[in-house]
Amino acid sequence: MHARPSFRKQLFDAFAEKRLLVIPGAHDALSARLAQASGHECLFIGGFPVVGVRYGVPDIGLGGLGEISDAVRCIAGACDLPMLVDIDDGYGDVKNVVNTMHVYERMGVRAMFLEDQAWPKRCGHMTGKAVVSPELMEAKIRAANGERMNADTLICARSDARAVNGFDDALRRAERYVKAGAEAIFVEAPESVKELEILGKAFDVPQFANPLMGGKTPILTPKELEQLGFSAIPFGLDAIFHAALAMKNVYDDMKSGAFALRGGGMKFDDYKKIVGYDEWDRIDDAYGLRK
Repeated sequence: MHARPSFRKQLFDAFAEKRLLVIPGAHDALSARLAQASGHECLFIGGFPVVGVRYGVPDIGLGGLGEISDAVRCIAGACDLPMLVDIDDGYGDVKNVVNTMHVYERMGVRAMFLEDQAWPKRCGHMTGKAVVSPELMEAKIRAANGERMNADTLICARSDARAVNGFDDALRRAERYVKAGAEAIFVEAPESVKELEILGKAFDVPQFANPLMGGKTPILTPKELEQLGFSAIPFGLDAIFHAALAMKNVYDDMKSGAFALRGGGMKFDDYKKIVGYDEWDRIDDAYGLRK
């Protein structure tokens, strides 16, 4: 393992160069290794795929810091890429936010989404959300910035107010969060191209877009979002949706008795390479007792 590059530098380089940073989602150690092997420069770890993979439940507040941080720890141990981690609302008040941030900083995480949803939170493209007061969110941002253990740690403020109070309130909140110290902004689930156009020009800090297939935001190409002024897209669900469908198809094929898909997956030697078999074999040969 090597020292992780700086996510802050990657994001702000993209912002300065007016280009889009593509951030693939990883939900476990294997997906993180696959993303790194494909040449990606960073990762996004969101609660939606983590609680789905680990516990088979939806992203509606059924997993907290303990459950999600365990997954992040496994991912951090499996790859060298810098990670952007969704920390939900920080799991409580200002002291909980600081504790959550410190837990992740000790793992080597240097970038986090902090949102203004009220607990129990929901996926940003689901109905039934509620938001806290902007004053409470501002206090959380100030606490996170004031108590971070590493100066490189980046706090991105996410607002879910669009679905609750409307687009204007989401804009006003984002403006307040930047003034409170948020260094990047993520207004979740805008509902039209016009709203995306307004957002892309609204703030002089990096902004995230989240075009979720089947969600509320219009699906534009990365190049179109880049031209609108966005700096990064976390593709948090693409890999897990593909993986889930692939596994379902294999299980359905087994149940049918056809076994038509057998042998169509990753080859054994390729899988061993992804999980680092050769390196462990080298260690075994170098230090293990000869049989």
